[in-house]
Amino acid sequence: MSVTPKPWALSGTYLEACNCEVICPCRSIGGRPGGRSTYGTCMFAMSWAIEDGRAGEIALAGQRVVLVGRYDDDEAGSPWEFLLYIDESADDPQREALTEIFLGHTGGTPLQQFPWAFKPSRLIEVRTARIELDHAPRRGWFWVGSEVEVRVRGPAQDQEPVTCLIPGHHQSGGEVLVDELRSTATPLEYEFSGRCGYEARFAYRSDDGPESSSMRS
Repeated sequence: MSVTPKPWALSGTYLEACNCEVICPCRSIGGRPGGRSTYGTCMFAMSWAIEDGRAGEIALAGQRVVLVGRYDDDEAGSPWEFLLYIDESADDPQREALTEIFLGHTGGTPLQQFPWAFKPSRLIEVRTARIELDHAPRRGWFWVGSEVEVRVRGPAQDQEPVTCLIPGHHQSGGEVLVDELRSTATPLEYEFSGRCGYEARFAYRSDDGPESSSMRS
C-alpha cells in the first residue's frame, strides 16, 4: 500500500443515483434518520467533481471519481460490494492519492462518512477510465466510458430537508429524479429509470488537514 502525503483536503460537488424510489428512504428526511432501502437491495452510482484539493504537494483540483456498487440490507452487516473509478487524466501520484483517500486508507472524513470504508466491504477493483460529468443543479449527469451512465430528469417535488451521509449531513443538498441509472460494469450490471438521486457539495480532509470554508459553513 502506498502512503498518501498529508495533510490532504478535497472539496467540490457530488451527485449520486440509486434504485430506491424518490425520496430515498436511506437518507435523513426532515431530520429523521434513514432506514432500509426501498427494495432491500441497493444498487447505486456516485460521482465526485473535485474543485479544490491537495494531498501534500500533489494537486488534485479538477480530478473526478466515481464509485459503483450494491449492498443487501438482509446480509449480515450489509457489506458494500463496489468498483472505484479514477479519471484517466490523473497521473500516477494523483491516482494513488485518490485511491487511498476514497478507500479510507488515509483516515479523516472518510472513516465517518464512507460506509464502504468504516464497515466491512468488498472492493472488486480500482479502474482507470474516462469520466465525463456535469453537476449542474437539478439536471446533472455523469458517464464512465461506456460502462456507467447517470442522468437527472429534474428535482423531486414537495420534499422536506434531505441530507445524505456521504457528502455529510451538515451539507445542504437536494433530492432529484433520475431518468437514467445504468451500469454494464461486470459484475455490477443493472438499469433503472425514474428512480432517486441526490446532489450536494462535499468537503473532506485528513485528521490533520486544513478545514475548508465549505466545511465551516
